[in-house]
Amino acid sequence: MTDMQEFPWFKFYPKSVPTSIDPGEFTCVVDLFEESIQKYGDAVAYECMGKTLSFNELDALSRQFACFLQHELQMKKGDRIGIQMPNLLQYPVAMFGALRAGLIVVNTNPLYTASEMKHQYSDAGVKTVVILANFAHNLEKISKELGIKHIVTTEIGDLLGGLKGTIVNLVVKYVKKMVPAYSLPGAWTFNKALAAGENKTLEKPSLKSEDLAFLQYTGGTTGVSKGAMLSHGNIVANMQQISAWMKPKLKEREETVITALPLYHIFALTVNCLAMMKIGAHNVLITNPRDMPAFCKELKKHPFSVFTGVNTLFNGLLNQASFRALDFSSLKIAVGGGMAVQKSVAKRWKDVTGTPLAEGYGLTETSPVVSCNPIDGTERLGTIGVPLPNTEVRIVDDEGNSLPMGERGELCVKGPQVMPGYWQRPEETKDAFLDGWFKTGDIALQDEDGFLQIVDRKKEMILVSGFNVYPNEVEDALAAHDAVDEVGVIGLPDERSTEKVVAYVVKNDAPLTADELIAFSRENLTSYKVPKEVYFVDELPKSNVGKILRRVIRENHKKNN
Repeated sequence: MTDMQEFPWFKFYPKSVPTSIDPGEFTCVVDLFEESIQKYGDAVAYECMGKTLSFNELDALSRQFACFLQHELQMKKGDRIGIQMPNLLQYPVAMFGALRAGLIVVNTNPLYTASEMKHQYSDAGVKTVVILANFAHNLEKISKELGIKHIVTTEIGDLLGGLKGTIVNLVVKYVKKMVPAYSLPGAWTFNKALAAGENKTLEKPSLKSEDLAFLQYTGGTTGVSKGAMLSHGNIVANMQQISAWMKPKLKEREETVITALPLYHIFALTVNCLAMMKIGAHNVLITNPRDMPAFCKELKKHPFSVFTGVNTLFNGLLNQASFRALDFSSLKIAVGGGMAVQKSVAKRWKDVTGTPLAEGYGLTETSPVVSCNPIDGTERLGTIGVPLPNTEVRIVDDEGNSLPMGERGELCVKGPQVMPGYWQRPEETKDAFLDGWFKTGDIALQDEDGFLQIVDRKKEMILVSGFNVYPNEVEDALAAHDAVDEVGVIGLPDERSTEKVVAYVVKNDAPLTADELIAFSRENLTSYKVPKEVYFVDELPKSNVGKILRRVIRENHKKNN
């Protein structure tokens, strides 16, 4: 890495955090996984719905699943397997089992429509799909057309054991009627798959750091979803970077982490599922975080020390009296990512929990974490912190020229966590890099201390009379109003000013009019940034992890106006 003296942000690194890690310490994710099994054995690895799995139990079950894939399904190193389920104990079993068999995991949102599934599975060339039965009816519509060879279905209670698991499955299927009818002849059930691999011998594949571990598809918020090729080396490096960053606060075997974001999303996958495994953390999986009362009831059972999420999740929890009444004495670290953390939310979080909400930044293509605020009390609200060890950044203009600190431009990243490219898309891969630097598509600036601030997505910037308006900035200003719960800002065509700023707002029970909110925004925004129109709605469209989708807001506006 370049000499640290060139990077002023090093002086803000938390104490005990190395300025570099050894990306080659582990060859692959499986090596790190097996080391954790050896170190932590009987300690709890995952918990869901009151059922726990120790590291040793995870080792046995994932080995059985790997043997099933190799011996029963005859899958080979490099074959792609789709995993499509929410946060359940089955996820880490299937995911680690697939990696141990040398397969490439294609994480898939279980809420995808049949057409969205078709695009992803066709593009990835998926041969086997592991899917929650609740969503199997959509797979039925496309499985024959895609020529998917093998299907494994699972039900919510499959790994809860005994009578409890049976009751949960019966209630979900027949009482709540959450499993639409489907027909997938020849499909395996998850528990039968485990049984089939129980007495088989795992043929451990030779995995190298450059071998692919995941095809992680981008959210598709600005275009067609593409498969980011994440190698074992990429994932291992980011796990080590994250672990190093959190080292001053976290201790092996002593931490309890709350995982409300879905494990199929790159944020929770690397940070919660993998990096926390490295320190032997007790990982509590939340299957349905949208049910806030039930979520808070589950939180009350655990002296949690690590909490990760997105702005909308933090905001939603803070609006729950049962959450504000929780005991936060064990909480050491709270990290927000996936979308901008609004200052008003961060301030409320610290007031309620006593722990700062450290904003980080990453992308699917960077495995994902690029930077994070220090967790030692030197965080800066409104910034995404400073780059992680072994990570370099540049701010460039439209011609690719580096800009001085303080000037706005596109953020470019270089580091061992950066993907080699997009799956079978050489032109998109070429366009994504500038002389070896990954172009994030985010507009950022870097202050004199090296702290980074994301101004907005390059493609979502609003042009008002020749001035650039960044939705994040406007959203942050509007969210500071006490009556505003959530806000999404978009740009719409305007004959006089090219584009106009329009805000869609979810308000709480307090009275608020559009004129009042526009007047409020004038106190903190220059005139061309002030919304020209404000619409109140019951909810805003969000991605699977709760990120507000401005593209969908814009599309819905055009349909309704």
